[in-house]
Amino acid sequence: MFLLRHHEFESQAEAWSLPFVLEGLCAGFPSPADDHLEPDINLLELLIPNRPATFLWRVDGHSMKDAGIFHGDLLIVDRSLTPRHGDVVVAVVNGERSLKRLLLDGPRPRLALENRDFPAFAVPEAAEVEIWGVVRCNVHWLRGRR
Repeated sequence: MFLLRHHEFESQAEAWSLPFVLEGLCAGFPSPADDHLEPDINLLELLIPNRPATFLWRVDGHSMKDAGIFHGDLLIVDRSLTPRHGDVVVAVVNGERSLKRLLLDGPRPRLALENRDFPAFAVPEAAEVEIWGVVRCNVHWLRGRR
């Protein structure tokens, strides 16, 4: 049995802003561009628009590496979002939480691993499944945390 929950929460974001560069950052060949700044953006509002419904979760394992989610990454999980096809979700399967891709493209919802080195994950028909929250974003450290 699949249970998709939508939770209502109020937002209580605190003010905390950083400068935001107007021009996109070239990830290929550089192009000449002036340094233009947009007004500051509030990272809490951008990443955590619904603070009471948001949880930080550290990834433990390698089952989602092909989705760009790696062991040790920090996930921002929002319980107020309604799960949609293709979302990365925290799923509770028979009481155990795990990270999966939600697929709603057939007669029955499916949960998928994203690591081609792992066997496919089949949710048993009789399993109790709840979508606990939707991953809003992934903090992937490139240099380390200190």
